[in-house]
Amino acid sequence: MSFVGRIIAGARDLPFGGPLGALLARAARHIPSWHADDAAESSGDDPRRGIAFTIAVIALGAKMATADGVVTRDEVAAFGEVFQVPPGEEEHVRLVFDLARKSTAGFESYARQVGRLFANDRAVLENLLGGLFHIALADNHLFPAEDAYLRKVADHFGLDAADYARIRALHVGPEQDAGEDPYAILGVSSGASPGTIREAYHRLVRENHPDLVIAQGLPPECIALATARVARINAAYEQITKGEAGLNDGA
Repeated sequence: MSFVGRIIAGARDLPFGGPLGALLARAARHIPSWHADDAAESSGDDPRRGIAFTIAVIALGAKMATADGVVTRDEVAAFGEVFQVPPGEEEHVRLVFDLARKSTAGFESYARQVGRLFANDRAVLENLLGGLFHIALADNHLFPAEDAYLRKVADHFGLDAADYARIRALHVGPEQDAGEDPYAILGVSSGASPGTIREAYHRLVRENHPDLVIAQGLPPECIALATARVARINAAYEQITKGEAGLNDGA
């Protein structure tokens, strides 16, 4: 289903209520009716999950953009990378971004509603936060205001400080922050036992595997992001295990 199709389907057939529902309804009023056939498609057992994920990234991404006062072309392009916006629909993406940015609803209300919608599916919340990191890094830099914003969103999602540090390391990477390392990506301390490290590695691969994205009913375009996360998790684990092997060889 295209971006426009998700918006129309969500507003017409799958009411959410709350601030996300209000944004869906406002966006649908601005979408040309000739796209209506797109709404017939759906993916996953509950299409509301994919639509909620999509509209939440838009709403929270747009609110994050107010940190520097403007929705940039890079940020809109980054959203297009997450959802593979079809040619000709770029202006619709910008329209919904602007509607969300100008909405009187605060980002906290969006984040709390998302936290409730996916309260029993932590992996979805982590995927959504990952999408926001992708948008924040569209200009290849995570600004302090964006970092603070994402920390607050994570808190409203019910994720603790350790969760945020791990997710941040996974997306920002050591090349952008010298304080991050492969242990942070796996969410373990540098003194953790090999068994603990291995367990964390396998858990993160399971939680971020591309197949799980589809099984969760999330937009299939998110597969590329999931693949990138797994690649970084693999690289972090390989770096740690090679380092431990080197220490053993020198012992």
